Amino acid sequence: MPEFARAVGDALVRAVPAEGTCLMTTDPATMLPTAEFVENGLPAPALLRLVEIEVREPDFNTWVQLARAARPARSLSEATAGDLDRSLRQREIRRPGGFSDELRVVLAGSTGTWGQLTVFREANRPYFSPAEVEFVSSIAPLITDGLRRGLLLGSARAGDDDVGLLVLDAEDGVRMSNKAADRLLDELGLGDRAGARLPLVISGVARQARSLRGRTATDSRPARARARTRTGQWLIVRGSLLNDDPEPQVAVVLEVARPAEMAPLMVAAYGFTDSERRVTELVAQGLSTKQIAGRLHVSSYTVQDHLKSIFAKSGTGSRGDLIARLFLDHHAASLTAHS
Repeated sequence: MPEFARAVGDALVRAVPAEGTCLMTTDPATMLPTAEFVENGLPAPALLRLVEIEVREPDFNTWVQLARAARPARSLSEATAGDLDRSLRQREIRRPGGFSDELRVVLAGSTGTWGQLTVFREANRPYFSPAEVEFVSSIAPLITDGLRRGLLLGSARAGDDDVGLLVLDAEDGVRMSNKAADRLLDELGLGDRAGARLPLVISGVARQARSLRGRTATDSRPARARARTRTGQWLIVRGSLLNDDPEPQVAVVLEVARPAEMAPLMVAAYGFTDSERRVTELVAQGLSTKQIAGRLHVSSYTVQDHLKSIFAKSGTGSRGDLIARLFLDHHAASLTAHS
């Protein structure tokens, strides 16, 4: 993934001149950041404050706003009508760090938001032009597809059964951890940003957990994310408040993702249609072509056409090969399950 991020950044700054880039991977279900790959960006403490602003405070051109917009890319100068200091993150973090306009690109598709890309310019440089924003917007689907496939289809492996537990104070200091957590934190890694104390996914989940205090489950995203370690192992990271103090502690649990939790993402990586997703689920349950046709109220020929497309997209040649590819450890589970 670092190589992919560098390649994207190098290609972008040749077409859209800029002083730096930041590609963050996200959990597609919750949009919480899971890892970051930065060229000439802000230090780790500043990034964590940016994450906190995103989940807790109003601002211009947030990732949630951009994900809901008709166009996947927008500059801060456009969002603020040229007055960058109307943005909290610009006033508090970006301008003191020597940066001016930023161009944000949400890397999303029908299967969720897989990443967030920021291209930024230093002070005294021109704002991004509408033509530059339009160009980056036009190539966003290509970047998204490469990111999605790189995350899910490269070197994926099943992991151990250890469960890691961390207790973080209000400043994300580690108050307590078990041996499994220490090992999994090491596998997640800190990236190459100076001053980083924890993997980005841990801090992102902890900040989201704190932001949920006083909210209902229906008006906020859960404090949960799926993240891939440097060895290809996928983890589920969950956060919850331990108390209701003004500066509450947060418990963070890290555990290896089970097949039922990863299968929906693996299906998304191959770009299956809704019909193909449903056929694959029934294949996983052991149903024959005739039985699948009856269950979906279509002809057997239609099921066979779906299977041909499924095999072509996933690079498999049989039902057994397909299930082994999707579930990693040969266990069938529902593709419609939610983690």
